[in-house]
Amino acid sequence: MLNLLESLDLVATSEDSRVLDAFRHLLRFRSSRDYIPMRGQDDEGKDTGVVDIRFATQNWQKIVRDRTRPTSYVRRHFEAMVFFNLAEELRCGDVAVTGSEEYADWSQQLLEWPQVEAALPEYLVEVGFREPGDERPFDAAAFVAQLRERLTAAAAAADSGYPENEGLVIDPKTGVPTLERYRADERRPSAVKLEQTIKARLPERSLLGVLARTAYWIEWWRRFGPASGHDPKLKDAFGRYVITTFVNGINMGPYEAARHINGVSGHELSATANRHFSIAKLNQAITDVVNAHAQLDMSRAWGDGTAVAADGTHMDTYLNNLVAETSVRYGRPGGIAYHHIADTYIALFTHFIPCGVWEAVYIIEGLLKNESEIQPTTIHADTQGQSYPVFSLAHLLGFELMPRIRNWKDLVFFRPTKQTSYVHIESLFGEAGRNVIDWDLIEQHFKDLMRVALSVRGGKVSSVLLLRRLRSGSRKNAHYAAFREVGRVIRTIQLLRYLTDPQMRRRVTAATNKVEAYNGFSEWVRFGNRGVISENDPVEQEKAVKFNALLTNCLIFHTTLDIAEAVRELQAEGWKVDPEDLAEVSPYLTEKIMRLGEYSTHELDVPPEAYEPHLDVDFAKLDHQDQREAAPVS
Repeated sequence: MLNLLESLDLVATSEDSRVLDAFRHLLRFRSSRDYIPMRGQDDEGKDTGVVDIRFATQNWQKIVRDRTRPTSYVRRHFEAMVFFNLAEELRCGDVAVTGSEEYADWSQQLLEWPQVEAALPEYLVEVGFREPGDERPFDAAAFVAQLRERLTAAAAAADSGYPENEGLVIDPKTGVPTLERYRADERRPSAVKLEQTIKARLPERSLLGVLARTAYWIEWWRRFGPASGHDPKLKDAFGRYVITTFVNGINMGPYEAARHINGVSGHELSATANRHFSIAKLNQAITDVVNAHAQLDMSRAWGDGTAVAADGTHMDTYLNNLVAETSVRYGRPGGIAYHHIADTYIALFTHFIPCGVWEAVYIIEGLLKNESEIQPTTIHADTQGQSYPVFSLAHLLGFELMPRIRNWKDLVFFRPTKQTSYVHIESLFGEAGRNVIDWDLIEQHFKDLMRVALSVRGGKVSSVLLLRRLRSGSRKNAHYAAFREVGRVIRTIQLLRYLTDPQMRRRVTAATNKVEAYNGFSEWVRFGNRGVISENDPVEQEKAVKFNALLTNCLIFHTTLDIAEAVRELQAEGWKVDPEDLAEVSPYLTEKIMRLGEYSTHELDVPPEAYEPHLDVDFAKLDHQDQREAAPVS
C-alpha cells in the first residue's frame, strides 16, 4: 500500500498540509517495525520538529502514543491513523492526485474571475437574480442584501401568519414543528367515471407496435448508427433499431429474444446494440420523444414543464462488477436508476449510479444534461435533497429546490441577525442569539461562489464532482464554508415556506408521487430477466437504463395519444369533458398493453397515419399550478 501511494503525486489543496506531512514521515520510516520517532527530518536529515498530528481526533492521538516510549509513535497505529485521514482528505478534496480525473484539484478547473465578470450580467438575468434591463452593479454587497431580504421576509411572513395557520403547531420548548397530516382529497365521481370510460376505450397495444409507431412519427430511430457516422449498412435499419430498442428496453437478452422474434438472430441484436447505440445517442432519442410529448395538448392537463421530481429506484445486478454494491436499504446487490420526471409524467433524464453514493449529488446534474425543450426551474426531491450545498448550488444555478421534508427535529433554522427575535416562531431558531447567518463569510467569498456557478453551468466542472467534494464538510475548504452558509439561508427560507404554505406541500407530495409512480411503471416495462441487469460493464449498465427510459417514454407518448383519441370520441358523442377530471387520468396505464407472448414484427412494415396533437379542451382553467400539481396519480 505504501509503495502504491508513494507512486502518486499527492498535493494539498489548502495551506494545511499536516496529513501529507504525516504521510511523508511514515514513508521515511517505513522500515521501522514497531515504533517511529515523533520528530521528523527533511531530505537532508535535519530535524524539523515534532510531527503535528492535531488533524486527528483525540482518540487517534491517544492510541498512537505509548507511555513507555514518550518520544515515539506506535507504528501500526500511526499508519492506520494516517491512512484513515488521508482517505477522508482525498474524499473531500483537501488532498488531490495530480493527473487524476476523480481526485483532481477541482478548484483548478474553475473559470478565472475576468471570464466570470464578463459573463455575469447576462447570467444574473438568466437565473433570476436581476430583471432584464437592470444595469445596477451586482457585487458581493448586492448579493448578500438580496439573500438577507429574502430570509427576513420569509421569517416575518411565517411569524405573522402563525396564529391563522391551523395546520402548524410549534413546541415552545423544543422548537420542533408539527404539521397536520395531509389527507388526499376524495376523487370526484366525475373524474373516476371519465377515467374508467377512457380506459375501456383504449385499444390494445403491443410494446413492439408502440415502438414502431412512435419511430415512424418521431423518427427517434434516426439518432442511431455506427460510431463512424456513416450510413448504417443494414438491410433494414429501421426494423433493426426498433427491435433492438424493444429487446433492451424490456431487459431481455439478445439470444433469448431471438427465440421469440422471427427473422432476427441473437448475434445481430447484440452487434447492433454494441456498435450502433451509445449513451449520447440514446439521450438524443429520449430528448426527441420528450419534445414530441411536450407538443401534445393532452400534456397540458398534467403540467407546464416548469417542475421536475428527482428520485432513484433500485435495480438488481450481479455482484461481480465495478458498480454494483449491496444496498443497505434493499439488502441485495445492484445499482440505482435515478430519474428526473417532469410534471407532465415524461422522463427527462436518467442516470445509473452505485447504491453507495449520495443520490443528492445527481439532483442538479440531470437538469444540466437535459437538452429537451422542457427546462424546469423547480426541483422536487426526497429527503436526500436537504443538504446545504445542494440548496446553495441549486439557487446559484437558478433552480428552486423543494424536497419533501421529514424529521423536523433534526433541521436547524437560521436567523438573519443575533438581535432578531419573533413573537410566535422564536423557538424554531433555538436559543436567542444562536444559529445566525454569517453574512460576512458569504460576502467574502462572493467571487468564489460566482466562479463555481458559471463553471458548472458552462460544463467546466461537473456538479456531481463538486457536490461530492462539498458534502464532506471540510473545515479547510473555503468553498464548502461559503456554500454551506448560502445553503443555510436558502434552506431556512424553503423550510419556512413549507411550514406556512399548504399548497406547496401538496405540490411537493404530488410531484414525488409522480416519480414514484414512474419508477413502478418503468419496472413493469423492464420485466425481462426478472429485472436483473446482466451487464457488468458500467457503460452497458448505463445504456440498459436508458434503453428502458426510451421505451417507457415512447409508451407514455403513445398512451397520451390514445387517451386524447378516446376524449375526442367522447366529445363527438356529446360528452362535456372537464379538464380537471382529465388531469386525473395518468398515462401510466397498463391494462391494454400486451407484454408477453410471441412478438410479431408485422407492424414494422405498416406506417401509421399522422397523429393529431390538438385536443378541443379548454385547459386555461388549469393554468393555476396548484390545481395541476395536486392532481393524484392513478
